[in-house]
Amino acid sequence: MLDMTGKVAIVTGAGSVGPGWGNGKAAATLLARQGAKVFLVDVVAEAAEETRGIIAAEGGTAAVHKTDMLDSAQVAAMARACVAQFGRIDVLVNNVGGSAPGDAVSMAEEVWDRQIDFNLKTVFLGCKHVIPVMERQGKGAIVNISSVAGLRNDGHGGRTHVGYSASKAAVIQFSRSTAGAFVAKGIRVNTVVPGLMHTPLVESRLAKTVAGGDATALIASRNARCPMGHMGTGWDVANAVLFLASDEAGYITGTEIVVDGGLILASP
Repeated sequence: MLDMTGKVAIVTGAGSVGPGWGNGKAAATLLARQGAKVFLVDVVAEAAEETRGIIAAEGGTAAVHKTDMLDSAQVAAMARACVAQFGRIDVLVNNVGGSAPGDAVSMAEEVWDRQIDFNLKTVFLGCKHVIPVMERQGKGAIVNISSVAGLRNDGHGGRTHVGYSASKAAVIQFSRSTAGAFVAKGIRVNTVVPGLMHTPLVESRLAKTVAGGDATALIASRNARCPMGHMGTGWDVANAVLFLASDEAGYITGTEIVVDGGLILASP
């Protein structure tokens, strides 16, 4: 089950911003454990190299390619490099993104533009340059990473991030539209929608920007907001990614898996 032997997977954002397991790092490692050759893409090569080292130590196969997913030429070169190294692209996991606080009045226009680009354009460019490879192969699976912020009122957490919410909602519809456009070509496109996750991002970034440096208080608050009593992890996201990328999900396209421990259920 969920055997990825013989498949080649690109994972963007394959490094982590700090110690531990981010969504991309966990997804890349899990795909490799299931037999895939993984092309690790990150704007910080050292972060992706750490992931590669873990995969190699476990006997897996991976390669690192530094890419700014906001640069179309670099993304096109990344797709070519993957084919040159591994011969094909069976799976694309679009995992680049991040949030910035602000509402429609307080958010600077340049921050809004950056949020739309960082969370949505990166998905667009990944698909733009990888789908032609999958078309030639007659098959492929794309998994885009969204957020529950695209499905619910983000103000419940006491922090409005209108650009993040709008762009993550757009990722879901982008996936559906792209799935419909390429379903006859054998290409599946689905979305994983994480809720509150305990990844390195919490300690390295959110604790500073949201909790004034008090990571312990932030973690306790986020755990308390989850109906299951705790945040999820990068591995919870990775398990959903693996399923949607696998042949077992071969009749699934244009839909979402929400990985949130019941968070949306608890939202008004």
